[in-house]
Amino acid sequence: MENIQENRSVKQTQKDYSMFLKFQIVQEIEQEKSTITQIRKQYGIQSHANVLIWLKKFSTFN
Repeated sequence: MENIQENRSVKQTQKDYSMFLKFQIVQEIEQEKSTITQIRKQYGIQSHANVLIWLKKFSTFN
């Protein structure tokens, strides 16, 4: 008999990010050091929406 391996996708788990990291990310974006896409790749953040939410909550710009 042949072993048949199914291609199954690996479920990504929800990550918790520290408050310090969130503030640091918002600061980097506000100072135009990095874009959201660059930040996501650098810190391994899965969701673009997470970063947008952090910007709304912690941004010093009105």
